[in-house]
Amino acid sequence: MRNSGEHRDLVVVGAGPAGRALAHRAETSGLQVALIDPAPDRGWTATYGSWADELPGWVDSKSFAAQSPQAVVYTPRRRVVDRSYVTFDTGGLQRSLPVTDDAVIGSRVMQLFDDHVVVEGNRRVKAHTIVDARGLRATDAPAQSAYGVVVDADLADRYLEAVETVLMDWRGAARGTPPSFLYAISLGGNRVLLEETCLAGIPALPIGELRNRLHTRLSGHGITAADIDDTDDEKVWFALRRQSGVPWKDRPLRFGSGGGMMHPATGYSLAASLREADTVVNALVNQQDPRRALWNRRTRAVYRLRDRGLTSLLGLDPIDVVRFFDGFFDLPVADQRAYLSSRDDLAGVARAMTRVVAHTDRAVAYKVMRGAVMRRQ
Repeated sequence: MRNSGEHRDLVVVGAGPAGRALAHRAETSGLQVALIDPAPDRGWTATYGSWADELPGWVDSKSFAAQSPQAVVYTPRRRVVDRSYVTFDTGGLQRSLPVTDDAVIGSRVMQLFDDHVVVEGNRRVKAHTIVDARGLRATDAPAQSAYGVVVDADLADRYLEAVETVLMDWRGAARGTPPSFLYAISLGGNRVLLEETCLAGIPALPIGELRNRLHTRLSGHGITAADIDDTDDEKVWFALRRQSGVPWKDRPLRFGSGGGMMHPATGYSLAASLREADTVVNALVNQQDPRRALWNRRTRAVYRLRDRGLTSLLGLDPIDVVRFFDGFFDLPVADQRAYLSSRDDLAGVARAMTRVVAHTDRAVAYKVMRGAVMRRQ
């Protein structure tokens, strides 16, 4: 399939984690690639976490900043989730996905077509396959927001109490106010991220409100504003779903958070993007359709079920959100994993969604089922 000049096997637009991973894996497999981005060497600044068992075997463990054998949730009951959780060294992750200089085109895309891309200067780059990996760009869709600070581990221990990873701490949720939870993870090197997160909202909670909530929450554990250096903070906002349409109908094919890899009820997309990069590459190497490889009947059905799950979540009041997660984390870890991590385990996802309804009280169960049949918000 290799061709010379401006004709490539694969053109990837967007050099974020999903796009760079796809380009990297394609080059590793011998495909001729172009990776197009106006600032391809710009450093990534987001914090990325993942369940370790979601990651493909080729991911370099040297790109991990920290790894915890378990995660803790408070709903408000304390629960231990027996799954290893990884926090990435963001710069290390970026460096672990090298793409050759000849493949990188530092330019802005002006037009996308099924068989070629037009960049600045009217330069055309032709390819057998074009993939748009520029992320989810919806502006009026449900969104997740977060505000976090990085503190020394000794200071964080006032809250963590020797627990390395807190996935969700819903303690303090009250009726009448949109809920948020604390997410606490080690970043390695004696550094800990403490982040107040609005899981899903229309609109998501403002950053200023999350900052106030974080300071209030931490003050209850003896961590005052004077202890925190707000210059080392993290502000997060991103859409959780597309405004319309389904990813398997996109032309050209989209990949990553904007291409259906994001879990709409959690906001996680990195591990799925890393894992599914090989699905696209293997299809191309075997001269098959990558769209069909990514989106078979099971993956389409799982995508729709999870989208319904987000609609249900958005319809719950703050206390019911906490009750929902209390029921969810009562499920066996295998059921949790099926819902959170699998793209094609239709039976497992359906079973988990059914069981979580059974594990919540009747009022919450009714709202969840009603949300599952409502139209998108």
